Amino acid sequence: MTEFETPALLKLLEATVEENLDRHLATAEDWLPHEYVPWGEGRNFAALGGEPWSTGQSQLSPVARTALELNLLTEDNLPSYYRELSDTFGRPGVWGAWVNRWTAEEGRHASCIRDYLLVTRGVDPERLEHARMATLQAGWDSGGRPLLHACVFVSFQELATRVSHRNTGRACQDPIAERLLTRIAMDENLHMIFYRNLVQAALEIAPSQTLRAIADEVTGFAMPGSVVPGFARKAVQIAQAGIYDLRIHHDDVIMPLVRHWRVFDAEGLDAGGEQARQDLAAALKALDARAERFVQRRAETRAGHPGRNG
Repeated sequence: MTEFETPALLKLLEATVEENLDRHLATAEDWLPHEYVPWGEGRNFAALGGEPWSTGQSQLSPVARTALELNLLTEDNLPSYYRELSDTFGRPGVWGAWVNRWTAEEGRHASCIRDYLLVTRGVDPERLEHARMATLQAGWDSGGRPLLHACVFVSFQELATRVSHRNTGRACQDPIAERLLTRIAMDENLHMIFYRNLVQAALEIAPSQTLRAIADEVTGFAMPGSVVPGFARKAVQIAQAGIYDLRIHHDDVIMPLVRHWRVFDAEGLDAGGEQARQDLAAALKALDARAERFVQRRAETRAGHPGRNG
């Protein structure tokens, strides 16, 4: 079966992009970030004659603070994401129009999370700024993903971000933070639907090629926040708290999309497509097993009887 090159795929998927851009614009609700920030709680820091930050000023638990910092710094790296998407999708026509709209919506997220954290003194502002600078200077490189791989990756990534924001909002135990992160998660959900529909259309156009992309991205998925300083340590803390872990990743991110795409019912596959389907089944089984081991070890640790590392 012939594999399509990127220019051909961009043309073949153009009508789907246009249709979903129109649907998105009709569905998305405009919202104003400043209306989600409790400005009345703000006060000057030391440089303006106020009080320097200290840990005791934060009403957030340590793990909620870590999760919010990681979510914020991941959102902060928007310039890299824009560069990668515009390089992959191109700037002209409906593809470029979508990238610009997506970027405009995503730009609200970091600004209002940061405003909330600074106004409420939720995190150390100096450490946060140093981490922001380091994150943006590191940037994020997609590794030159082909078009279909990029569409699959952002489908998983947008859903993962939605889940992470919602669970972080609950962990904050602050109705203002939860309202803010719920609003952001609604944006992420609409973005996920856009990319999910692109992949669905690609499965109809190039089923074997798209299945290979899905199998590859399930196997090698890594959050773009991995460039954040201290990411590994932060990710472990968040996983131990149940905000985002392998079980959640498998059950709430990967499997809903795999089921929606009905990849195991796909027809018209060539030998490469059938192999991709087998590879995907094996990757899902391995991920499920890793998730189960993690949950068991966490339960043992919480019970005070840590088991062996498996």
